Amino acid sequence: MNNEIIGVILIYAVTVALAIPFGIYISKVFSGEKTVLGFLAPVERFIFRICGIKENEPMNWKQFLKAMLTVNMLWFVYAFVMFLFQDKLPLNPDGNPAQTPDLAFNTSISFLVNCNLQHYSGETGLTYLTQLFVITFLQFASAATGMAALVGVCNALKEKTTQHLGNFWQIFTKSITRILLPVCIVMAIILAFNGTPTSLAGKDTITTLQGDTVQVSRGPAAAMIAIKHIGTNGGGWFGANSAHPLENPNYFTNAVELVAQVLIPIAIIFAMGFYIRKRKFAYVVFGIMTIGMLLLVVPTIISEVSGNPLLTKMGLAQATGAMEGKEVRFGPAVTGYWSTVTTIISTGSVNGMHDSTMPLTGLYQLLGMMVNAFYGGCGVGVLNYLIYIIIAVFISGLMVGRTPEFMGHKVEAREIKIAAFVTLLSAFLIKGFAALAAFMVAHHPEAAMSVKPMAWLNRWSECIAGLPSCASRLVPLARALEGFPFSDQPREAGSPSRALELVAE
Repeated sequence: MNNEIIGVILIYAVTVALAIPFGIYISKVFSGEKTVLGFLAPVERFIFRICGIKENEPMNWKQFLKAMLTVNMLWFVYAFVMFLFQDKLPLNPDGNPAQTPDLAFNTSISFLVNCNLQHYSGETGLTYLTQLFVITFLQFASAATGMAALVGVCNALKEKTTQHLGNFWQIFTKSITRILLPVCIVMAIILAFNGTPTSLAGKDTITTLQGDTVQVSRGPAAAMIAIKHIGTNGGGWFGANSAHPLENPNYFTNAVELVAQVLIPIAIIFAMGFYIRKRKFAYVVFGIMTIGMLLLVVPTIISEVSGNPLLTKMGLAQATGAMEGKEVRFGPAVTGYWSTVTTIISTGSVNGMHDSTMPLTGLYQLLGMMVNAFYGGCGVGVLNYLIYIIIAVFISGLMVGRTPEFMGHKVEAREIKIAAFVTLLSAFLIKGFAALAAFMVAHHPEAAMSVKPMAWLNRWSECIAGLPSCASRLVPLARALEGFPFSDQPREAGSPSRALELVAE
């Protein structure tokens, strides 16, 4: 267990050690300084030329916002259509069906906004074409959009104006060509050489050690898994996500994926400091975010390595901690660390099932998701943190009787109204739409969805109705097992055969 905890510390230390120079590199990219990947400039100019983009033309906040929203709307339509007709398109060796309209809408929106919620199993719900040219594409685009939004805000802070935020198209393109894509290539190569599939072939048929014949899904997964973590996306190629042995083959790949998903969220904090020439501010932000992260990750790891207290009361040894829903090749400590960072940075990938973690761990996961600013996603984490700063500065100014200011900008009623609205909006959306979903289930059970709400109600009613009969069977089962010879010493009481019959029933 000590080795597991040391592993977590080393993984985080390597992440920070890589993030600082990477943050300096990111700031140079957006400042227009010479970098090691400067040779890609002709490729970028070619992209701008064929798209008719004047990359050096500055944008005000309205133009910047218009460009960001319109192109994302175009991508949504593209993704939605591709999901609806994926069964009729090439690169579908397993013959996977098309998505229903409601599922296609959900998937398109989810990956467009970097939520990456999956209401399908990756290897059966999508084809290789949509995995690569829709899901992987949106994972690049959504991460680059978040980074472009942050750079626009940083330009406003640096220039003290909203009339020159830079050019969205230039920032967006550089985010992909010079930051996301190079790192993803390196990571994809590491995954491929450690056992992650990179083939376009369909399912493979294998024979297990006990003689069963099973079909194993594969595909060009390494590339998608790379941007899944580098871009803090989280959607898995396989249904089990990074708990799947082909998506995350061993402890080394587990460490690589952990470093990858936290790398840009931390690096971009330092990049902001260098970019706006406020290094001390960046160090303070990093320190506060790190304290917030530790307040979640430390009790999480303690909770997971301590095991389930109810099992301890029953006299069951848990030398390896709470292993329910976790992979033996990773262990509870690094799984607990993963569950924290994946929620605070909005990745959402898993290397162990969240519903199998300890109750307190689930609480910390919810807190991380609600705050969404302890590092946060690519760019958007810092943007969320700036909202909290504006509110804090305003309250502090009221307490000391001074006009609140932030980086030379007065924080007045208009700013605090916007900040408060953004803060409350997420809670309103979560609670409002959760209430709407509950209403639909209760009042429209026959709604034409891919899985009818009535099916959810019926399943719950079956479970509830079955509880009494299950309870009634537990008593004779316990009595039959009372004398079962679990140890080497035989017992006279009890009936093992009867116990087996009850288990079968």
